[in-house]
Amino acid sequence: MSDKTKVEKAPKRDAERTRQAILQAALVEYSEHGFSGARIDRIAKNARISKPMIYDYFGDKDALYAAALREAYVQIREGESELHLDELPPETAIRSLVQFTMAHFREKPWFISMLNTENLRGGKTVREIQDANEIQSQLLVKLSDLLKRGAADGTFRKDVDPVGLYIHIASLCYFPVSNAHTLRAVFGPPIDDAWLDQHVEEASEMVIRFLKAEA
Repeated sequence: MSDKTKVEKAPKRDAERTRQAILQAALVEYSEHGFSGARIDRIAKNARISKPMIYDYFGDKDALYAAALREAYVQIREGESELHLDELPPETAIRSLVQFTMAHFREKPWFISMLNTENLRGGKTVREIQDANEIQSQLLVKLSDLLKRGAADGTFRKDVDPVGLYIHIASLCYFPVSNAHTLRAVFGPPIDDAWLDQHVEEASEMVIRFLKAEA
């Protein structure tokens, strides 16, 4: 690689690192303070850049929120793609997806908060993200293929909708994480790491039993 090529590529790498630093700081800020309570000053401080640079990259607070929300979806879809579901036996693939979904929600609490914030806003911004459907379709295509493979080898039923299946999986993983405080107060379970570990095993089993073809 020539010195000229190195010089040309370095700014692009720096720009992408800066953009990702802003987005990660924005994800934390919006998740902790909501859309109305989020402050560009704190995002700039946590990203270790100047406030004007944020406006240079994203324009305004609304555009930054939209980009952060999009990034939240991109990150979970990228994580799912690393599971290589198409290379796994159908039942193993489903269990892997349930395990990953729960782990993602537990390890990235800002993702739960971003979803809550966007739902409180009536889903206004997610509908404005131009490639939102394309981002989500990556998983749906894989799930559809997985269900077809499972039906073909007799593992799964033939009448399962991939969208409905993912809603079931996400619900089982999302609810105890997003509502842990109220569930503890009202029903008493600890909902700690050990409890969630057990829950995800039970959730996996529930999903598999739902999918199983009749003997």
